[in-house]
Amino acid sequence: MNGTRRIVAALAGAAAMAAVSVTGAGAAPSGSTAFVPVTPGPVATTHAQAAGYAEDHPGAAPARSNDFGCVPAPDHPRPVVLAHGTDSNSYSDWAAVAPMLADAGWCVFALDYGKADGADDYGTGDIRVSAAQLGGFVERVRADTGADKVDLLGYSQGATVARYYVNRLGGSAVVDRWVGVASPSYGGTFYGLGTAAVAAPGATDAVEDFFSVALAQQLQGSELLTELNTPVDTVPGVRYTTIGSRVDEVIQPSTNVALRGPGAVNLMIQDLCPPDQTGHFNMVYDPFSLTVIRHALAPERYALGECVPVPLGTGIPELIIESNS
Repeated sequence: MNGTRRIVAALAGAAAMAAVSVTGAGAAPSGSTAFVPVTPGPVATTHAQAAGYAEDHPGAAPARSNDFGCVPAPDHPRPVVLAHGTDSNSYSDWAAVAPMLADAGWCVFALDYGKADGADDYGTGDIRVSAAQLGGFVERVRADTGADKVDLLGYSQGATVARYYVNRLGGSAVVDRWVGVASPSYGGTFYGLGTAAVAAPGATDAVEDFFSVALAQQLQGSELLTELNTPVDTVPGVRYTTIGSRVDEVIQPSTNVALRGPGAVNLMIQDLCPPDQTGHFNMVYDPFSLTVIRHALAPERYALGECVPVPLGTGIPELIIESNS
C-alpha cells in the first residue's frame, strides 16, 4: 500500500491506536534499505496525483531532482536535500516542492530511505538507521557538488530523520539550515488514543507489526523522541525552522511541531494566512505553504506568497478515493 494511503487508512481506523504503548519502544534498530531515484516523474499539483503516479511508477524521482552534475549557484550555494514522510517515497511527497526549488536556482536532491525488511514502502524502518542513510546520501551530494554544507528539508517523519542526523550523528558540521514541514518534533497523540494507552503492555510491538517501527517512534513520549529532544532539541551552529498547521490531521496537539531550543523559528500556516486551513497531508502541495517553505530556506530572498482561502480537509477525500482505485 502506498505510504500516504496507508496513513490515511490509519487515521480512518485510529481506534486501533488505542492499543499502542510508547513504553519499551527502544528496541535495537532493525534493518532497512535506501534507494536513490533518478528517473524523473512529472510535476504534480496534488498529493493524490503524486501518490497515484508513484504507485504506478516505482522508483520515480521528483522532477528536477538528483542531477549529480548540478553546480550550486552563487546565490544558492547549498544544495537542498529532501527527506520524505512515513510509508512514502520522494516522488509522492516532493513532486511539487522539488521542481519549485530547482526553478528558483537550488540544486535539489532526494533519497528514498528506510524501507524496512519485508515492507512495501519506504519510511518504515527504524529512524536511527534512516538517519544514517540520509547522512551517507548527504556525503555523496557534498562530494558530487563540491558544496561544503547543505540545507535539509524534511516532511513529517523526514523532519525527524533529518534532525536525528543533525543532532545525533554529526550532521551539524555539514548542515546550515534544517526545515521541518509538519514535523512530529514531540510526536502525536493520535487524537489522544496513543496517550490513553501508554500503559498497555506489549502494544508497541503490535503497532510496529501492524504499521511500522517508524510510526511507533513518532508517538508522543516515544523513547526515540525523548532521546532526540534531551536535554535540548537543537544543537549549536544549525538554523532550525518548523512549519506547522493548527489543523494537522496527524500531530496533536499541533504545538508538538514546534522546537523549543535556542534560536528555533516556529511558523504556523494559519498565523501567516488565517483562511488557509491546510492540514498535514496538503502542506507539501498547498501553493501558499510552498512559498513558506521557500521563504524558510532563504528568508532574505523570498517573501511569502498570496494568501487565499483553503477549506479544511483539502486533499484528503482525493487521497481516500485514490487509495481505493
